[in-house]
Amino acid sequence: MSCRWKSSRVLQTWARPLNSEQLERRKETGCRLRLCKMALQLPDLPTLKIFSFLDAFSLLQASQVNREWNRVAENDHLWRNLCLKKWSFCNFSKCLGSQTWKQFFLKQTKQEYQMALAQPEDFIFKEATGNLGIIGPMAYLSGNGPTMGGQEKSIICTVSSKHVLYAWDVQEGTMIWSSPVQQSSITHLATLPQMHLAFTVDLEGTVKVWNCQDQDALATFPVSQACFSLEVCLTKDGPFLMVGNSEGDIYTLTVPELRGVSKVHAFKYTVDLLHCSPDKKWVFASGTHQNILPRVFFTECLLKPSEGKSPLSLSIPFSSCCRACWAPRRTSRITLMYRRGSSKKTGFTTFDLMTERTGGRTVIQAHQVATFLLPVHMESPIWMGASDGNMIVFESGPYLFLFTISGHQLQRFEDHQRTIGNLWADSLHVLTTSMDDSLHVYMWEEEGRYPYLKSCCHLEHIGSDLTPSCYVSKAICDNMSIVCVVSKNRESSILVMYSLHT
Repeated sequence: MSCRWKSSRVLQTWARPLNSEQLERRKETGCRLRLCKMALQLPDLPTLKIFSFLDAFSLLQASQVNREWNRVAENDHLWRNLCLKKWSFCNFSKCLGSQTWKQFFLKQTKQEYQMALAQPEDFIFKEATGNLGIIGPMAYLSGNGPTMGGQEKSIICTVSSKHVLYAWDVQEGTMIWSSPVQQSSITHLATLPQMHLAFTVDLEGTVKVWNCQDQDALATFPVSQACFSLEVCLTKDGPFLMVGNSEGDIYTLTVPELRGVSKVHAFKYTVDLLHCSPDKKWVFASGTHQNILPRVFFTECLLKPSEGKSPLSLSIPFSSCCRACWAPRRTSRITLMYRRGSSKKTGFTTFDLMTERTGGRTVIQAHQVATFLLPVHMESPIWMGASDGNMIVFESGPYLFLFTISGHQLQRFEDHQRTIGNLWADSLHVLTTSMDDSLHVYMWEEEGRYPYLKSCCHLEHIGSDLTPSCYVSKAICDNMSIVCVVSKNRESSILVMYSLHT
């Protein structure tokens, strides 16, 4: 039926007396008529521009209006932008495989929905076998959030006190690769899932990159001093690795060659924190020493250094920084957690960053958006996470809190009986682990003015070792699995893997 024919029929009955039900129908018909006229009058380019302001649900609705709108709403560029907006960390994935961006978006959203509704009985439980010693850092090698090659398995890397790097198939609960025993203890781990690479640093300051398939490392880079921070950054110019050492230096290395690009002396003391912003424009660096002021570097200046020139950076006037989080969806906003005074009061401060041209040169400006101190009676948190840029989440004793960046408490969760020992957060999930031998899963929900946390699932350790001293010490997850470490004693721990039934 043509839009013109529909319009004439509607206009013929427009002047008749109408009851309330007919009035409601007229509103709907009038809306459809306006949409139909727009579809006839607008060419593809302006329609595409209008559609670019729609969320996924509205775009799906628009695709049902007529064939022309359906064709425009299928545009890969629209769905790619929706993916990048929701999952900034999939920004530079190498290939879609056989999927379109729309198919990827819908599949990923379905997985998130399944995880949000999952209960303990929906997970398959696997426990790693063998003596792994004390399990240190761990990170997803694939499956951590969106992956574009159709990868259905979650692969995780773990570091052992036995000086070995392992890779595990989470769904099968099996070890699929291990490195040779290293001469020195591995202290830090980072992964680049898009390239299936893992990076390690040991006590002697030796940086290595692994593909978790070959026995030997792909490349090695010796840093003169012990390293305390490691950050991998996938930019439009390619992947880079950044390493902070005990002398206050930041090394930038190419990947996978580990060739030196730049070395910057940032502080007099250890570089404990290195965080690249979601859009890779900024690098935040700090130390936990009370005399260190955190610095933000313009990433491009670290990747493309100019001889004789210091990289563009700015010191943020808040010392004693102990944690920092970039807002996943407000890419130039960062929130710092700091300690102040003899009582070590905990506070949070949030800055928006920007570059400006002043006097013929570019400078970084930091605008303080909000700041607040926690009440004296509240136990100081150790961990924190961030949501859309207006929210922060942190633990205090056995409780999990959601605050605005201005200090207004929005939610308090009481899902643990004992102190929360670890909190892990990304743009989709929040996990807490406790001394009560359990972990709890939360997910960010976006309804109303602010996002909020939805309490999803509580998992208690049900493994073979029921020693009273066992407790879940840390956990991470993606949309298909949860991996946690159960600490038994000072000499050993257990790797526990949960995967959703498919």
